[in-house]
Amino acid sequence: MHDGVVFFLSYFCSHINDMELENDTQILGFLLLGFSEGPELQPFLFGLFLSMYLVTILGNLLIILSVSSDSHLHMPMYFFLANLSFVDICFTSTTIPKMLVNIETQRKVIPYGSCIMQIFFFILFATLDNFLLTVMAYDRFVAICHPLHYMATMSPQVCGLLVLVSWIMSVLNSLLQTLMVLQLSFCTEVEIPHFFCELNQMIQLACSDTFLNNMVMYSAAVLLAGVPLAGVLYSYSKIVSSICGISSSQGKHKAFSTCASHLSVVSLFYCTSLGVYLSSAATQSSHSSAVASVMYTMVTPMLNPFIYSLRNKDIKEALNVLFRAAIKGPFFNKYLCLQA
Repeated sequence: MHDGVVFFLSYFCSHINDMELENDTQILGFLLLGFSEGPELQPFLFGLFLSMYLVTILGNLLIILSVSSDSHLHMPMYFFLANLSFVDICFTSTTIPKMLVNIETQRKVIPYGSCIMQIFFFILFATLDNFLLTVMAYDRFVAICHPLHYMATMSPQVCGLLVLVSWIMSVLNSLLQTLMVLQLSFCTEVEIPHFFCELNQMIQLACSDTFLNNMVMYSAAVLLAGVPLAGVLYSYSKIVSSICGISSSQGKHKAFSTCASHLSVVSLFYCTSLGVYLSSAATQSSHSSAVASVMYTMVTPMLNPFIYSLRNKDIKEALNVLFRAAIKGPFFNKYLCLQA
């Protein structure tokens, strides 16, 4: 897989350079207008988004460290959770650092090549988020509805294959969407009313025909977002049906607790994503769309670690062990050195 990704990225970067040479007389970069023109709000926005970004990175890193360090969490559900945390870190890092630099320096220009690369990685990690949530829903479906076949169905090989297929599908989709943007021509209008290079905004700025781009974009949204969402809804309909069939209340509570965290994350991801696009379609305001996009680009990845750590007993125990080891380790080592 690594060689395939390297090949795609090498081809992709060389294609960007070729397109820049061909179109350098038309456009060199874009202006990211961000959230506010008022300079008095910029320090507040910088502090707010920097804090949210650091919390997101720290929280997801703790999830990854907890899963990797605790042998009790070497299970399919937590393997997918660690992958989701890694993708969330990459997802936020695609857009937020550039936005923070723009706010701090008051320079809103993003070069053409950087904008194209931002589109590529944003679509890649957003699609991966979607696929991983679907895979996690399937994992909970097998665990609750077919518990006797769980270990055989969700073997390490199957789990690795599911993640690999998710990566391949996401890379291919992102590559297709981005290469199609490279075919567009941009004339005098170079202002993007957003805090990052969002695909739909880029297509709207083009002065060439965008029919094919729109068709591919909406088709991919239906196939790569609608179908996984349908899979998640089907999985949870079966899960709810199985839980209702359990006779004891203790058994129902135990079964529901195993998927409550994931259900919360899925609801947050899809509700914020749908809310952003429905609100932007209703208001037709690019500024409102940029503000609403903060929900699924920053708030959702930031809240995911809190949801899993607060609602999952195994994660809480692993985090407690991790914190105790981090706090006691240096003091105990210093004490042992003094005693020696």
